[in-house]
Amino acid sequence: MTPTCRSAASRLAATGAALAWLGCAAAAQPLQLPGAQPFNAPGTQQSAPASAAPAAPRPRTMPAIRIPSEDSLLGKTVRRNGGAGEATLEKTVTGFGLKLRAEGFQAQNLVEPCAISFGETAVPLTSLGKPAGLPRYKLDASACPIVFDVLEGAFLVVEPAEPCVIEAAACRIDPRGVWGPDARTLVARAKEIEAERGKAESAVREGYRALSAKADLPEQRSIAREQAAFSSERAQICRDFQSEGSHGFCGARITEARAASIRARLGLPEPKPETAKPPRPTTARRAPPAAAPAPSTQ
Repeated sequence: MTPTCRSAASRLAATGAALAWLGCAAAAQPLQLPGAQPFNAPGTQQSAPASAAPAAPRPRTMPAIRIPSEDSLLGKTVRRNGGAGEATLEKTVTGFGLKLRAEGFQAQNLVEPCAISFGETAVPLTSLGKPAGLPRYKLDASACPIVFDVLEGAFLVVEPAEPCVIEAAACRIDPRGVWGPDARTLVARAKEIEAERGKAESAVREGYRALSAKADLPEQRSIAREQAAFSSERAQICRDFQSEGSHGFCGARITEARAASIRARLGLPEPKPETAKPPRPTTARRAPPAAAPAPSTQ
């Protein structure tokens, strides 16, 4: 074979090999359906398909709790720390009033007991709104202007900071603390009160978490200190409530008050009062059919 023929044959063989390689490469490429995402070129990364933006995390909140109303206290006689004096909330033409009889000791002899009655009729109360999440009232009595928050079946005196001295009677009275039912009636309700306190404590924990989630770092530290101090504050308020260790009434009500205060700080709406469900109508049972009389034997 001449050199010219050899070179032509070589060119033909090279061309055939190239065409064969291209045919194999085309055969190796997978079939692309209409509308499908195009294939990536070799050496490139395939990006994930665009998806919807992740949902924003839900803000922390706290469970709904019962906000006490005046109805829970209306017409009931309560006593300071469950044992001393008497107070009764009454409805008046303009709002509410409080009949109050407070016990204390002689101003010059603190072992000699005395008592002060604020009158036979209820002393008018001025509403101060709900600054701590609970109804707050001020007793319109210049001798001892008492400010209190309504609790469930009780009230907590938040002012004055010191005992009052009634000069006309030389009697020193101390209205501070929780005014609640006679302590002797509370022991039978211990389990019910314990369940109420458990719900309130859970709400307080969740409420502090919600407050902390909304706060910056310095405020978070302040909230943590407040939460840690709450137990000792509650014990201080309730230490003189009679038989507290047997029923826990004072501790339960103070915990509910703190939960209401946190809800107010979070700006949460008041839960709707629960409405009692009407009893289901009773259906009369159908009497069973009377048994047929046995045939008489003669």
